[in-house]
Amino acid sequence: MTSGEAKGQAIEVSKTENGITTITINRYHRRNAIDGPTGRQLTDAFLAFEADAAQKVCVFHGANGTFCAGFDLHEVARFGSASTSAYRGPIIDASHAVDGRNIGPIGPSRMQIKKPVICAVSGHAVAGGLELSLLGDIRVAEEDAIFGVFCRRFGVPLIDGGTVRLQAIVGLGRALDMILTGRPVSAQEALQMGLANRVVPKGQALRAAIEMAEQLLAFPQECMNVDRASCYYAAYNASSFEDGMRNEFDNGVKVITTESLAGAARFASGAGRHGSFSQ
Repeated sequence: MTSGEAKGQAIEVSKTENGITTITINRYHRRNAIDGPTGRQLTDAFLAFEADAAQKVCVFHGANGTFCAGFDLHEVARFGSASTSAYRGPIIDASHAVDGRNIGPIGPSRMQIKKPVICAVSGHAVAGGLELSLLGDIRVAEEDAIFGVFCRRFGVPLIDGGTVRLQAIVGLGRALDMILTGRPVSAQEALQMGLANRVVPKGQALRAAIEMAEQLLAFPQECMNVDRASCYYAAYNASSFEDGMRNEFDNGVKVITTESLAGAARFASGAGRHGSFSQ
């Protein structure tokens, strides 16, 4: 049992002074599968990250070489039985309808996180674990990582955004291939289809994700987050091409006076020439 489990906390959170929050799932005995209390802790961790103005980028990963194995099916098996008072599984009551950003079966799955999230994927990100990995804007996967809808084998549906986010990221055809067959998808195939953004050697995903987070910290934050939000609006909320374009413009022009003019002045003085990101 890890120290995190011993303290009753399956979700561990650390913060750096420069603004990187690391959220870690740590349920070694269940391959980081999510039960009810863990889902609530995970939701609280993401809400706290959003609310902390000093924290700019989140790195999300699983401890002990596994990202997340999905629902804790040991708990789901108890649902509806005589022992429901002891049930600690995810929220799967049919009355638990989607209501804005309310907690989902596996935790924060109904949220579009308000600041950048980078997922560091090691081992398996399967079933609900795949769905949780889709919360990230970027997925850094280790070379032996596996993605998949493994819950296909057990008749457990995707109810934490898998059918919504996956096809938006990889396209409908590739998403249906994964969803219908439940087959394992390697890190290299995930890279080819756009599910993984980077593939790194085994054991290096967390370090690579933190290095990427540090790169994001160097950019003007308001502009970056406005562009990020415009992407998500166009992907999920825009009613038309014109609506997406209007949203992009209306929100983009708000940063002209706050960040763009200062940035243009730095460029005019010689910074960032020839594509340099180090100035």
